[in-house]
Amino acid sequence: MIVFPFLDETGIVVHYPENIDTSVCIRHSLLFCSYAEVTYAIIPEADHLSALQLYNKLFLTYPIAHLSHAGYENLYLKFLEHKTDQDISQSTPSNSDFIDEELSLVDFIKNSADLLSSEESAPIIKFVNTIFYQAIKRKASDIHIETHEKKGEVRFRIDGALIKHIDLDKNIIDLIISRIKVISALDISEKRLPQDGRTQVKVAGKNLDIRVSVLPTYHGERVVLRLLMQASSIPALRELGFDEKTTSEFEELLKFSHGIILVTGPTGSGKSTTLHSFLQQLATPEKNIISIEDPVEYDAPHVSQIAVNTKAGLSFASGLRSILRQDPDIIMIGEIRDSETAHIAIQAAMTGHLVLSTLHTNNATAALTRLADMGIDKFLITSTLIGVLAQRLVRKLCPECKEIVTLSDVDADELAIEHGHSVAHPKGCVHCHYTGYQGRVAIGEFFMLDDTLRPLLKNSDNDFEIREMMRLRGMQFLSHQLIALLLNHTTGLDEIIRVGVKEA
Repeated sequence: MIVFPFLDETGIVVHYPENIDTSVCIRHSLLFCSYAEVTYAIIPEADHLSALQLYNKLFLTYPIAHLSHAGYENLYLKFLEHKTDQDISQSTPSNSDFIDEELSLVDFIKNSADLLSSEESAPIIKFVNTIFYQAIKRKASDIHIETHEKKGEVRFRIDGALIKHIDLDKNIIDLIISRIKVISALDISEKRLPQDGRTQVKVAGKNLDIRVSVLPTYHGERVVLRLLMQASSIPALRELGFDEKTTSEFEELLKFSHGIILVTGPTGSGKSTTLHSFLQQLATPEKNIISIEDPVEYDAPHVSQIAVNTKAGLSFASGLRSILRQDPDIIMIGEIRDSETAHIAIQAAMTGHLVLSTLHTNNATAALTRLADMGIDKFLITSTLIGVLAQRLVRKLCPECKEIVTLSDVDADELAIEHGHSVAHPKGCVHCHYTGYQGRVAIGEFFMLDDTLRPLLKNSDNDFEIREMMRLRGMQFLSHQLIALLLNHTTGLDEIIRVGVKEA
């Protein structure tokens, strides 16, 4: 019996031989790669008879080798992606091609097959599959599919910023939107009204929940797909990216058994992720944790999660009332949007529950005045609120291509810092997909209310007074942290302006 060598997958490069049909090779599990400047034919360790038969039939002379199971799967997915790209470039699907696939598509979804392994499906289906796969590979949070006057466009939101992925013919965009409507159980004939739906697909062996929003525009429909996270992607408390001092303060905060903890910031600043990280820190078998969210963004273990459904009459306020009858220890409210929800949350905190929620304010101290604007008495706010975190996610410059420049005197004056500082500037390269940025870092201003602070806050009249009071107590504001990131070359000037270096 011939024993084939195993290759170290860290050193392999994908190889697509000329004049060999990739689809046939994939079907028979025969793949190719280069290793140490030698091209190998890769066959699976188990069930390799079909691959060997094709190898002999093609009269190939490449040496044969194995990869580990994970290495072979990665190579297999790259071959699938390459084949899909070839199919899309060689085909111009028509409406009739898509309609013929409608019935088989329903069966396809019911059977929960892996999308990337559907080799025989129509090109437009393969193209949508590829969009999902590439969005996951590039760690996108949203997919935007837009229709313009003469063309269509697909964009990914990566690290909080929209980046163009591909331009397409308008006819193909229409087919893509129809395909997405079908898998989301939406009405494909309705093109005049907005529609919202949800679907779950399996890409590269991973289940992916997707929230779908379809909106009619002047030139046609546009779709936004929010890729919802799995429980495995909820970071631990110390993985959130905050500094050691702030993280230690979080740990102290979560020891309270009752009161309100608020996380504030604009949309896309990571508030939901932080709250779910707090919940996972708190979750134990003896605690009853219930959340109400719009939408449920993480499938969180040990948490009973309720999704807001305004059409059915389930709002944050009505859902919160029902939660209080379920004997909860900890309640998570996706967002305090109105006075009614705020009053119920305060009552829950007063009656011995720990309440976690988010609020849309620009900084931490503004949370107190926002609650007061909602009609909450100041003495109730100071007696139930135990901590507020205002956070932002800041894109980090790509370490491979960032350029060091001197900050102009005009910009230095604008930021109220000394002249002559060096800063880094985004350039763009293959490592960062020519955006100049790669990854994000979390920053936050945080204060915890204690017995010495409560009477002071109770007697303050406005947000400016509270902010000045916290500055004298040594609180690090978001603007200070943004300038520190700029001066240590972690991020660029355009990014700190985008996030909001100016105090509101």
